[in-house]
Amino acid sequence: MSVLAQESRGRTTTPLAWLLVLGIVLAALNLRTAVTSVGPLLDQLAGALGMTSVGTGLLTTLPVLAFAGVGAVTPTLARRVGEHRLLLLALITLGVGLLVRSLVGSAPVFLLSSAVALSGGAVGNVLIPTLIKRHFPARTGVMTTVYTTALATGTMLAAAATVPIEQASGDWHIALGVWAALAAVAAIPWLALLRSEPERDTGGRDVGIRRLLRSRLAWMIAIYFGTQSMIAYIMFGWLATILTDGGFSTSQAGVILGVFTALNIPVSIVVPMVASRFRDQRPVVVGLVAFYTAGFLGLWAGPASMALLWVVFIAVGMGSFPLALMMLGLRTRTPEATAGLSAFGQSAGYLIAGAGPLLVGVLRQLTGGWALPYTLIFGVLVAQLFTGLYAGRERYLEDERPANKG
Repeated sequence: MSVLAQESRGRTTTPLAWLLVLGIVLAALNLRTAVTSVGPLLDQLAGALGMTSVGTGLLTTLPVLAFAGVGAVTPTLARRVGEHRLLLLALITLGVGLLVRSLVGSAPVFLLSSAVALSGGAVGNVLIPTLIKRHFPARTGVMTTVYTTALATGTMLAAAATVPIEQASGDWHIALGVWAALAAVAAIPWLALLRSEPERDTGGRDVGIRRLLRSRLAWMIAIYFGTQSMIAYIMFGWLATILTDGGFSTSQAGVILGVFTALNIPVSIVVPMVASRFRDQRPVVVGLVAFYTAGFLGLWAGPASMALLWVVFIAVGMGSFPLALMMLGLRTRTPEATAGLSAFGQSAGYLIAGAGPLLVGVLRQLTGGWALPYTLIFGVLVAQLFTGLYAGRERYLEDERPANKG
């Protein structure tokens, strides 16, 4: 049963509760290392492994495929294995995948081991919001802040530290292998937490895929999650190109991209803290879309000399990511419902998001400019506003009457 089941006020004062907090923080630090540690070394890896353009394209697409596919089956795995045990297995899988790919010299094995590592991260994506709902039902906002801050920190750390490690060691194998050690450290608290595996609420209403497919709330959250992830993928994939096309040097674009990435940490702290103070998150949705709109309008039509300011606006708008994660817990009453909504929302959302960078590339190549890509972005923001306004109003998945098929 939940470690906090007997604490009616949701106070996290027991040693076991603090161990859970530590476990969630360490796990979250690892969920993106398999993704962001590769990007800075992509050209070097392609040369060393003899990877074709098809292989590098597959490598950059693997995160979306893993997050969508493996995430979808995570609730079923959790019911069979247990949540604590499954997260431990996910971290072990992540670590093994990271270690194997750091040792090999074969492109197919590198891709396969990357898929294994990403599968572990995909399970954690879905499982951690469920664990927060189960163990910290009265502290969903605070724990989401902790979770998203650790996730943003791990994302930035792997992106920023991999190249310096490679330069210091002279070996890309070492630069990628160190992240396997971080996964091993993250597994330690979950070894201790195996004895506190929560009991399943078998008497509660099951939230299966059929019901979620017929749920308007589930689709609104999934599309909201997908639109914010699409914007993030577009920015990480194309911001440097947008800046260099605007007259910035490669080094200047790199500095601005670094600032953009670093701002994810304070934004991940502030947005959940603000949003959790209200039952209705619609004002926060509107505010974040407004920051996005101002930032993209500035990048498109504003003075290039103010590019850093426009990028800061967009970074604030990316607070829609922790807000979307919060909604998984805020719009459900039980951990089981949170697990189902988390799997559905993230799986569908990542499939939606994966098309973003590709569409931007195609539109830019067809037109030779940025007018159509920005039009696409503003269309995505309209969808984000519409779905966010629906999902942001206080309501619960369990109370919703599924739409009739006919």
